[in-house]
Formats: sequence, structure tokens, C-alpha cells
Amino acid sequence: MTAVIQAIEIFAMVTGILYVILEILQKNGMWWVGILTGAACAFSFGVQHVWASMGLNIYYVGMSVWGLYQWKKAGEQVGEGEIHLQKLSPKVSGLGCGLLVLLSSVMIPVLKATGDPAPALDAIAVSLSVVGTWWLAQSYLEQWLLWILADILTATLCIVTGQYVLSVLYLAYIASAVYGYFHWKKRGKYVTLPK
Repeated sequence: MTAVIQAIEIFAMVTGILYVILEILQKNGMWWVGILTGAACAFSFGVQHVWASMGLNIYYVGMSVWGLYQWKKAGEQVGEGEIHLQKLSPKVSGLGCGLLVLLSSVMIPVLKATGDPAPALDAIAVSLSVVGTWWLAQSYLEQWLLWILADILTATLCIVTGQYVLSVLYLAYIASAVYGYFHWKKRGKYVTLPK
């Protein structure tokens, strides 16, 4: 079983790196790769009993379908090589912050009760990632800032739980998120996305 788990972690790492490259370039194929990566990571985190991160990756699979729809519509509004962006409103910022606090405060005691090895770290990383994925699907530039923090926390979580291959993936995600922020900022064009 250990060889199977390691093979799945390697698969998740390879598809995860492809995912982030496609994300930076804002290619719709990212969402298809996201389905595969999310499923593989959900399995890996589930085997380690890291329940919130497992649930998050199941959420990623569902959000990939919605994100693909959103990006196809937005992509029609920009030229070749341009990144479609949407302005982050104070209302959406406030909702995002409220969701971060609510999710984290609900998940921490639940994760403690289920034997999660790092409940606070897991809950906060997952909460940041939930909001980050929502903002990614809407093409908010600020989603990259959430990913930088979420990926730092998740890399730490992977190291704490002995998932060293996945920790390398999340270290690559940190560097990619920093690059992605500046890339989107430089090439971005603000559009109105479908609701």
C-alpha cells in the first residue's frame, strides 16, 4: 500500500505543477488538470487522516467545473496573451474574511475531535484555500496573496505529517503564486465576468 500512496503523491505533484503553470498562463485546461490533482490529493490526505485537506481537495474537484465555465466566458472578453481580471469589491473582501474566520473556528474543534495531527494548521490552510479557489474562479488578482499564505501553511502541514513529496509540491506552489501575482498584475485586463 505504501508504494501505491507514494505513486499517487508523485502523480499529484506532477499534475499539480502542470496545474499551476496553466493557472499562471490562465489556460482553461488548468481546470481539467485540477480535477485529477484534487482527486489524487484527496486520497493522499485521507490516508493520512488529514480530513480538512481531504475535503478541500474534493471541493477543488467541484470548483474546477464551475471555474472552467467562468473562465470560458471571461476569455471571450480579452485578447490573445491577456489575463482576464475582475476587481475585488469591498463586499467580496468582507465576505471572504468572514468565511475565513467562520470556517477556521468551526473546523478546529471538529478536527481535534477526529484526531487530525495538526488541526489549527489544517483548518486555517483549508479556509484560505476555499476562499482562494472562489477568488481564482472569479479572476481576482488578490487570490494569489491568499495562495501564498495557504501554500506556506500546507507545506508545513505536509512536513509535519510526513508527506514529503507533497511538501515539495507546495513549496513549488509558493514560488509559483509569487510569480503568478506579478504575471497577472502585468498582463491583466479587467473585465466583467458572468455571475
